[in-house]
Amino acid sequence: MERPKLGRLATVAIVVGDYDEAVAWYRDRLGLDVVEDTDMGEGKRWVVVAPSSGAGARILLAKASGEAQQSRIGNQTGGRVGFFFETDDFARDHARMIAQGVVFKEEPRHEPYGTVAVFADLYGNLFDLIEPRKAAATKE
Repeated sequence: MERPKLGRLATVAIVVGDYDEAVAWYRDRLGLDVVEDTDMGEGKRWVVVAPSSGAGARILLAKASGEAQQSRIGNQTGGRVGFFFETDDFARDHARMIAQGVVFKEEPRHEPYGTVAVFADLYGNLFDLIEPRKAAATKE
């Protein structure tokens, strides 16, 4: 049997406590664009943010509904980094993010795969800011 040929991973969901506070944080702190904000009725919205470059997956800001979802706000991945933003200039974006009030959980570190630091969103979800090693540098 032939395997499916899926396209790119288009969207990931992050459970949030409030649409407007989440939009403001991701827009103002990370510089993401609001690419969709559709009222779905009954207090629900389809809110999607994404890098202005259009590269990579988009983020659906999904408001928690019920106790089970509320309990996951800020800890969707059990305390692990669950989301990764790449940059072509770590120092530039790290400094810009700090200036915008983003809280980094550690100092930048150099790993075999690149320069990285962990930061948290307004709810405590963990992200990596990473500048991957250049492909040429890995062919040493």
